[in-house]
Amino acid sequence: MAGSEGPLKGVKVLDLSRILAGPTCTQLLGDLGASVIKIENPATGGDDTRQWGPPYVEDAEGNRSDLSAYFMAANRNKKSVAIDITTPEGQAEIKRLASYADILIENFKPGGLAKYGLDYATLSQDFPSLVYCSISGYGQTGPNASKPGYDLMAQGYGGVMSLTGDPEGAPMKVGVGIADVMCGMYASVGILAALRHRDLTGEGQQIDLALVDAQVAWLINEGVNYLTSGNVPQRRGNGHPNIVPYDVYETSEGHVILAVGNDSQFRRFCEFIGHAELADDPRFATNPARLEHRDALNAILRPAVKSHPTDTVIAELEARKVPVGPVQTLDQVFATDQVAARQMQIAMQADPGEVQLIGNPLKLSRTPVTYRAAPPVCGADTQAVLSSENPFED
Repeated sequence: MAGSEGPLKGVKVLDLSRILAGPTCTQLLGDLGASVIKIENPATGGDDTRQWGPPYVEDAEGNRSDLSAYFMAANRNKKSVAIDITTPEGQAEIKRLASYADILIENFKPGGLAKYGLDYATLSQDFPSLVYCSISGYGQTGPNASKPGYDLMAQGYGGVMSLTGDPEGAPMKVGVGIADVMCGMYASVGILAALRHRDLTGEGQQIDLALVDAQVAWLINEGVNYLTSGNVPQRRGNGHPNIVPYDVYETSEGHVILAVGNDSQFRRFCEFIGHAELADDPRFATNPARLEHRDALNAILRPAVKSHPTDTVIAELEARKVPVGPVQTLDQVFATDQVAARQMQIAMQADPGEVQLIGNPLKLSRTPVTYRAAPPVCGADTQAVLSSENPFED
């Protein structure tokens, strides 16, 4: 399969997005073989995230490039073309590229592209088969449609911050831009669904995707817990709202994660910590009972676990088939043989030099992902693309 060019080979993507949600989507499409042309504003130095550093990639002489680590996280397998869409010439170039494209993705404010004649209503008249994905903070409709959207605000407005953090502390965001990333994942699913419809009917369509809508969608069990009970969930730190024990526990020299998902696992866990009697205690014998008596149970479990070293807890519980795991720092994560075996760290050759990137988690047996081009410096492909009769050709 080494020669595979990906299941989306031949699909052409015109990417007018920046920051993280849109670029996450288009990088995924590019990894799967699509040809992606990324449009960047030459007046601002391109995608905002090029300036979101340090760290930056440096060339052999130690000069800083515009490849920040943040930018590189979501922009491989793309060509960078610098076009000023505020000019008639720039608008004409975008329309020419759109005439070749299967997909256009943008994350301007709702209505922001209409003044340039690059909105869906305008482009769909000339290109009715175009799949046009619009990502915004609150969507194209609703009372908040005109408000800007950022990951942190989406996490706050969409409720996940109210669920995250220490019970006695302030609401806390997730440590990475997860609202943006998940929005990009929803965008890729919607685009592929619309592409399937286009291939069957010849008809394109607009995908209206809101950062906040995506955030609300992945409230998952906590969201439905509230809708079912009417009770507003409370922050539990690392604890689980529906399973006990399912938390981070301190050891004698670190921490471990315990995820005891059923009563038989709980019995085996209790045997290890020297409290076999807990499995028959009516307060703890079943998961509903453990939920009801969470604090009383943890008052027993925490000192018992803390009496053992981390490696001992992990080894002993793994031997008993009780779900357990470490809390690793990133240097530990990328040093594991599991990451190496799954190719989750990759090296690519960029213009300034070799760069280290995170691999794609999709493992397709017949059409694997490909890493064809490192993240580009701003405008690297402008001349080649704009002078080509086949601009999306790799």
